[in-house]
Amino acid sequence: MTKLTPPQDCQSMAEVRAQIDRLDIELVQLLAARAGYIDRAIQLKQLNGWPARIPERVEEVVMNARAAAEGEGLDPDLIEDLWRQLVDWSIAREARVIREE
Repeated sequence: MTKLTPPQDCQSMAEVRAQIDRLDIELVQLLAARAGYIDRAIQLKQLNGWPARIPERVEEVVMNARAAAEGEGLDPDLIEDLWRQLVDWSIAREARVIREE
């Protein structure tokens, strides 16, 4: 993670915006890295004959994100909504390859 200026040390909106832009790039990079793991999961699921969607794992991932949000003082409902969308996208990506949909 890049060294950021703490929010309280930003002296202008331009500086705040620059820090947000840097974080957005890092978030996209992290999501791209996550997608790489999804691609590997596809290969392993195919080898094991597993489906793309494993409901108990979906709930585990979402609850982990909720707990992390609570620990960071973020709205857990917002994070759950975002993670459900992310997980659904990941499962759709897997299902296209595994040929379930």
